[in-house]
Amino acid sequence: MKRRYEALLVLDTKGREDTIKDTIERLEQDFIKEGAEVELIQKMDKRQFSHVAGPLDAGFYVNYIFWAEPGVAEKLQAKFKLDDTVYRQYYSKLKPKAAVAK
Repeated sequence: MKRRYEALLVLDTKGREDTIKDTIERLEQDFIKEGAEVELIQKMDKRQFSHVAGPLDAGFYVNYIFWAEPGVAEKLQAKFKLDDTVYRQYYSKLKPKAAVAK
């Protein structure tokens, strides 16, 4: 049974600001290849980090809302850990959307 998830990805755009759109589309295709159905992509723009703990001081935030079988989020997390454009990632399980009463 598919569940609804949220994936917040922070992209390393240093020197690659012109390829953000292509990167977001490529990552969406990775979700689809793993069997996920992407419901929504929220591009939240580039933001400065409040605490700099590494080589970057800012990143481009993208939020993916998707439906997938259990275990797909872990596969995506492992895959994106090897991707040099994904600086940070966070996944959470969401409640299914409630039906709107008319």
